[in-house]
Amino acid sequence: MRSTAIRRTAIAATAASLALLATACGGGSDSGSGDKGGDAKGKESASTAPAAKALSAAELEKAALTQGDVKGHKISKAAAKDVVSVDDIKVEKEVCTPLADALMGAQVGEPGAFAKRTVVSEPKKGSLDKQESGDAEEAFKAAFDITTTQLALGSYDGKGAQESVASLRTAATECAGGFEFTAAGEKQKVTKITEEQIKGGEESAAWTVQVEQGGEKVEFKLVAMRQGASFASFSSMNLAAMGGGGDFELPTAVVEAQAAKLA
Repeated sequence: MRSTAIRRTAIAATAASLALLATACGGGSDSGSGDKGGDAKGKESASTAPAAKALSAAELEKAALTQGDVKGHKISKAAAKDVVSVDDIKVEKEVCTPLADALMGAQVGEPGAFAKRTVVSEPKKGSLDKQESGDAEEAFKAAFDITTTQLALGSYDGKGAQESVASLRTAATECAGGFEFTAAGEKQKVTKITEEQIKGGEESAAWTVQVEQGGEKVEFKLVAMRQGASFASFSSMNLAAMGGGGDFELPTAVVEAQAAKLA
């Protein structure tokens, strides 16, 4: 049986989580407390923002996050098996396409250069102690309170980066009532979109997106960020929060680090 796009992501996150737990020494995570301040620059429209110089493929790879760039996180190039191509994503409503693409970690629009990273937070300080407690539920949450983020980074000619942010804002508004799409041949349904607040780059926006597929409900944190002619989407999930296990933080530290490397 072919695994679903959601389950595939969860399995990849589980493997990364277990690998981290096997080597963890109780180090803290710098995932950030989630700065909820509004981003005034996030209201900048694509029509008024000045065009910036696009990066070449080599320049974009150099600007993309690498291991060591974000304290408390493991960073690697996305494995081919974990990548969903934009050609494999079909959306019932065209206006919702950018959101579905970003949610699945695919490119948004038509970047001249594109790079992908997988970023996994390390176990938080004290999580090993909780795992050894007698409370099974608390131990499970502690073991899997690890956020996996699919970072999709593109560089655009003209105002393509601004337009990418604008298209996600429009999709989040127009598709707030929910929509269906197919990713890698599997049907998915977005049932709820809630706007969040985040700072980062010259423009940024964020949402909590609830996806239902085959009876499974998963919440994603989706962030859109622009710096110059580059646009990045961050699609995050947390295994401990799956199935109504609670909320989790936006990948604030990851967003800030990527914006800094692009500046």
